[in-house]
Amino acid sequence: MLFCRFNLTQNALDAAIKPAYDKVKVVKSLISNLTMNKTAKWIVGVVVVALVIWVLVAANKKSQQPASNTGNDKMMAGETYKIGLLGPFTGDAAVYGEPLKKMVGIAVEEINNSGGVNGKKLELIVEDAKCNGKDASNGMQKLVNVDKVQVVLGGFCSSESLAAEPIATANKVALFSAGSSSPKLTGISPFFFRNYPSDASQGKVLADIAYNKKDWKNVAFIQEQLDYPLGIYNAFSPEFTKFGGKVTKEEFPTDTKDFRSIITKIKASNPDVVFVDTQTPAAAERIFKQMQEQKWKPNILVSDATSGDPKTVEANKAFLEGALAAEFGVDASNPKFQHIIQAYKGKYGEEPPYQSYAQTEYDAVYMLKDAIAQNSYDGTKIADWSRTVKNWDGASGKVTIGADGDRVGGHTPKVIKDGKVELYTE
Repeated sequence: MLFCRFNLTQNALDAAIKPAYDKVKVVKSLISNLTMNKTAKWIVGVVVVALVIWVLVAANKKSQQPASNTGNDKMMAGETYKIGLLGPFTGDAAVYGEPLKKMVGIAVEEINNSGGVNGKKLELIVEDAKCNGKDASNGMQKLVNVDKVQVVLGGFCSSESLAAEPIATANKVALFSAGSSSPKLTGISPFFFRNYPSDASQGKVLADIAYNKKDWKNVAFIQEQLDYPLGIYNAFSPEFTKFGGKVTKEEFPTDTKDFRSIITKIKASNPDVVFVDTQTPAAAERIFKQMQEQKWKPNILVSDATSGDPKTVEANKAFLEGALAAEFGVDASNPKFQHIIQAYKGKYGEEPPYQSYAQTEYDAVYMLKDAIAQNSYDGTKIADWSRTVKNWDGASGKVTIGADGDRVGGHTPKVIKDGKVELYTE
């Protein structure tokens, strides 16, 4: 037996069925006046049943249509602007990915609740790139070829953006990163742009402080083998050696858990300072712990991946006392920045971590809103629009995008004191 379930109101049912039912009665009357064999009557009966089912289905569809086409009712399913979101939502780097998803979600929700863009809602399609090139490439292929997006927010990790860019460029899809900072991405494609500054400035700022302010002449790197840490090293090393300093480096793959041999080797070389250059604070914490187990507390430089995580800084405040970093700063007096902090706290019960990223993530969604509203939902036009951005007013301050796709501006020096990150002022 076949069962069909319909979502009908009584009025809709009566309105849809009555006219058809009257016709069925006419057909039934004609049938009763005909002389038929059993087979013919069976066939006609099937036709009548089919007619009744068709009436019920039509009535159900009619009942589900909106009562009016005003206001937000115009923004029906299928009438959305699809925005891809490519980031690290599992693994160690999920400490960046989850806040990214939440902050982007807040901005999208605000835009949709205020009428959307050109009468259409923004629709996020999320792909987990896991902070590596392989998964980023697979996710980007899916967003482009299956979901048919014209713009992707991401990647977050530089390795994600570097892998996604060739796919974006080949398919003329705009790729907009709010977190990737590798210098390799500068000018890489007319379809790539970012509102987070290149690590070229982070490395140069720290090289200048280390040599000229701290008088450190010998720096030992412990560098994770990923594009973001490599970008910092590649910016720091030539600047530091240009001043007259010496740089040595020990690299490690991402899945490394035991750093004892690396730490022992570096300790024996007696460097003036150790630069713990990791993609995630989790990797940095493992290094800090094993340094303390070996009863060694050298001078420390860290990337903003570590200094930007309040939990890591607080948990290691004694060990990190006096450590230096360079961050893309925040302006706590900016009303838009104040808004995103309160919006995040109101929704999730805590302030967002990595607030220098939070501000660019929020801004990126609103920048795309303007790009689509002023041009159209087209990857080439969005990418072209990015090169015209000048003094765009956001939570991260005034945003200007250069011809190379980079945000104009850079990092400022910071110091860790009593479990807090402060502006370095020496």
